[in-house]
Amino acid sequence: MINSMYGKSLLDLTELTKAEFLSIIELAIAVKKKPEDYKGALSGKILAMIFEKNSTRTRVSFEAGIIQLGGQAIVLDSKNTQMGRGEPVKDTAKVMSGYVDAIMIRTYSDQMVAELAEEATIPVINGLTDNHHPCQILADFQTIYELKGKLEGIKLAYVGDGNNMAHSFLIGGSLVGMDVAIAAPKGYEPKSEFIDIALKNAEESGSKIDITNDPAAAVKDADILITDVWASMGDEGEQAERAEAFKSFQINNRLAVLAKKDYNFLHCLPAHRGEEVTTDIIDGAHSAIYQEAENRLHAQKALMLKVMKE
Repeated sequence: MINSMYGKSLLDLTELTKAEFLSIIELAIAVKKKPEDYKGALSGKILAMIFEKNSTRTRVSFEAGIIQLGGQAIVLDSKNTQMGRGEPVKDTAKVMSGYVDAIMIRTYSDQMVAELAEEATIPVINGLTDNHHPCQILADFQTIYELKGKLEGIKLAYVGDGNNMAHSFLIGGSLVGMDVAIAAPKGYEPKSEFIDIALKNAEESGSKIDITNDPAAAVKDADILITDVWASMGDEGEQAERAEAFKSFQINNRLAVLAKKDYNFLHCLPAHRGEEVTTDIIDGAHSAIYQEAENRLHAQKALMLKVMKE
């Protein structure tokens, strides 16, 4: 069977078809169940990992994943490379393409990652940018499938900042037929270009997209409750201002009672307990945050297999 994703970059979820998205989830579940079947599948392959933003889960899950598949990782801090001294992205892409088999980058600029992928002759994986977090969504949707047995028809309610996570939930959810409700304070809604993409996807998939300033409306009858930190990396200087704007957007028992009785709570971590979510919710019986975090490993192993193995 020909792997149609071999050599393909993943910059954001708009680049995946529904079939490709679901095939990654399916493979991630298979890899998780029988990791021994994939041991050595990427033997001899090298993944370069470039970090401009701090990382725990992304670095460890990708590095452990490539090693478990029989390959190796080279970890680069952009500040200690020529990129940090202003080398053109084109030069970095061309040179790295001659050394390694794929690049994972965690940075700020979507434009820079797009240029890296355009100039490279090897797959480039977006480990996180200001507007997108595709690998996290793959792990989250794997988790939701494990918990609920399906993705289509599930209602996902995201309460908080209209950031890269909100954008990625909109695109991914609408692609697979999941209903997505985003509740954010005025001025912090997701960017309109990503809402438009989700609405267009929803016309084909039959999903419902709701953008609101009312957390209660978003959470009503939801299967999955999700939030994120109120100040993402790069926004820390706005912490006090955001704490005031988001104070009624905390996921707590008063809000969670509006969701379905068997709802599950997810958070990409790191979390600020007592801020965007109360301790009793994130550490409670409905929470699946550690299953979700573990699935970063399995979803990314599946993605690497798809783009790095013929």
